[in-house]
Amino acid sequence: MLQGDVPERDLATFVLPELGRLQKTGDQWAPYQIVDQGGIVVGPVRAFFAELQAEGKSASTVRSYGMDLLRWWRFLWALDIEWNRATRADARDFTRWMQIANKPQRLHWRHRNAGYSEKTAPKPRMTRKKIPGTPNAITGKASPGPQYAARTRAHCETVLRTFYDFHLDEGTGPIINPFPLDRSRRSSRANAHHKPDQPFKSERAGRYRPVIPKRAPRRIPDEMFNALFAALRHNRDRALLAFWVSNAARAEELLTSRQRDALPGQQLVGVIRKGTRAYQQLPCSTDAFVWLRLYQEEARRDGVPHGKNLPLWWTLRRPWRPLNYDAARAMFNRTNDLLGANWTLHDLRHTASYRLARDPNMPLTDVQWVLGHAHLTTTQLYLPASQDEVIERVRAHHARRAEQRDRPPAPPAPGYNSDSMKTLFGNSW
Repeated sequence: MLQGDVPERDLATFVLPELGRLQKTGDQWAPYQIVDQGGIVVGPVRAFFAELQAEGKSASTVRSYGMDLLRWWRFLWALDIEWNRATRADARDFTRWMQIANKPQRLHWRHRNAGYSEKTAPKPRMTRKKIPGTPNAITGKASPGPQYAARTRAHCETVLRTFYDFHLDEGTGPIINPFPLDRSRRSSRANAHHKPDQPFKSERAGRYRPVIPKRAPRRIPDEMFNALFAALRHNRDRALLAFWVSNAARAEELLTSRQRDALPGQQLVGVIRKGTRAYQQLPCSTDAFVWLRLYQEEARRDGVPHGKNLPLWWTLRRPWRPLNYDAARAMFNRTNDLLGANWTLHDLRHTASYRLARDPNMPLTDVQWVLGHAHLTTTQLYLPASQDEVIERVRAHHARRAEQRDRPPAPPAPGYNSDSMKTLFGNSW
């Protein structure tokens, strides 16, 4: 509960210290752990990570939860507060700080490993001035702003509330969750009186959970995709984009494919789904397999490891390593920089989804199967026209209006005196 004698904190001058870190262990039983500034593993977080692993959460989910928990732990360390002594006033101030303050600017890991400090680190080369939070001139998408996004704050609130709920049930944490439920949810669960024939309502769960603005999926126009594809330098990258835009797989899902999973004769490639971790074969275009064959021939000549149980995608330089998501995103960002755009890898999935959903000969249930959506309502997001299509139609509407305005009036029918018509209707005749 909130206590009346809690002093007001000066959050305007608060700076989150870079204490502790989230480190990857390489151990499949504990893939990630949080350590403090002394290198000691944080025990409550380790127990929570074990619970997440027992629930079937992937290592990437554990890492995502760990980033939010590290941010909360740094807040507690800076204010000298024990994690099991945190009150709702502390949670409220943390939420306010994330909502108003700017994100901390951290030193790049390459500069940190080289021994640079924030003052001595070399400044990055800026090819063009980029103001955070402003829309891109080509794509219309806003760049990440200086403050935490609403989705980041909502995810952090959910993670911290779940963390304290776990320790509350285990009897190892505080007796009251610092991140409470919304006041309207105190005595009932979400959708408690839901009718089976009606869709579920979107009910806020946490009291400090922000409202997430709805945004329509953004597809890449065909001319922009052609420009992106032409800017690629390697056949591996061309094959990746051809697969992403034809089978609508998530970027990290395609990177799970093995060399045995590519079946050119059947136009299928096998991937591991992100949520269910199930194996699924997805149909792809013939162009994708042409670029894949060109890449495989180059890789074979260069000495890339070959075997049906080995990964399908590899790095382009020695030592050969399986291509991961961060490397694929860096490749795509370099191509974006050449064009001055800010498309993302997930926009390729949106592009493929739009192409499938807008095909009149493609049933929506088939599109749902390809995308791996659990609910058909999620697939229906790709049925309405995209923003680019709406803008073009509105422009055409204004052009038609201007053409009608500039068009001379039709002459009067035979038998009418033009002078009489001008007297009655003015110069419009």
